[in-house]
Amino acid sequence: MPSPAANAPAPEASLHVLVLDDDPLLLDVMREMLAVCGVSNIALETQACSALQRLDQSMPDVVICDLMMPEMDGIEFLQAAAAQGYQGKVILMSALEDGVREAAGELARALGLQVVGSFRKPLEQNQLRAALAC
Repeated sequence: MPSPAANAPAPEASLHVLVLDDDPLLLDVMREMLAVCGVSNIALETQACSALQRLDQSMPDVVICDLMMPEMDGIEFLQAAAAQGYQGKVILMSALEDGVREAAGELARALGLQVVGSFRKPLEQNQLRAALAC
């Protein structure tokens, strides 16, 4: 007979994840990747202003954020999210150089944000799964 733990849903199943990227195709890919990880409560946004409004409505457990976006970039978004009191985890992704991503991660940590991953695009399934499990 299986143990109760064997029947328990994966911790990822209860996560609420917000993905912010200006590329709608990448958002579709991220939705599929999150679904494979067992996440079903997924919000997708192409604009930082809309993502900030979502933070006001319901705080996600994890925000996955691109760094390079028009109008408001990822750093500006993270500053605003920290100012709004966001307490969840942050996963950064960008096609920018490693040093830029690392600097962005340090800045986010200095703002009091909990950065659990910083990855080059395209994010790989195993990277996403590991970051969500942190």
